[in-house]
Amino acid sequence: MQVKPILLDFPSELYSKRLFIRMPKPGDGKVVHEAINASREELQAWLPFARHKQSLDETEANVREAHAEFLTRKDLRFHIFNKETGEFIGSTGLHRMNWSVPKFEIGYWIDTRQSGNGYIAEAVDALTDFALDVLQARRVEIRCDEKNSKSRAIPEKLGFHLEGTLRHDDVSVDGKELRNTCIYSKIK
Repeated sequence: MQVKPILLDFPSELYSKRLFIRMPKPGDGKVVHEAINASREELQAWLPFARHKQSLDETEANVREAHAEFLTRKDLRFHIFNKETGEFIGSTGLHRMNWSVPKFEIGYWIDTRQSGNGYIAEAVDALTDFALDVLQARRVEIRCDEKNSKSRAIPEKLGFHLEGTLRHDDVSVDGKELRNTCIYSKIK
């Protein structure tokens, strides 16, 4: 029987030791916008959305679209907050989903002002558990540019298996060179 993702009920928020992780909500645009602007120099090498300055309204519109996609189960973006202070830390999510397997790909980025505290590893670990235990995922992937050592450190720290590297799989964000993509996975 074909799964109808929109009918699936599951939590829209997760908790870890230090973090509150929840679906995007209208009004989040301001903190997301500030984090992207503060982190643009580091993010722009890896993420297309960071290459061009967006207005606050454009960021808020993107957050609201992510909220709608979460509700329709087309994409499950989560925003990460410090449980004690309420500060926005970054974003993670389950993307490129195949509900019939089910399998998910995890993506993430951090406000560089929050870097070095282990927050992304903690959030991705919680999200991986959520995918495997709550959503009954059979496979969780993390794909990242071979040259992005900080991004690669996350799946390596969390015990994901490096399945391989796709050579000349993508073009760099600036469009100047071909890049290799590392594929990490955890399976149930």
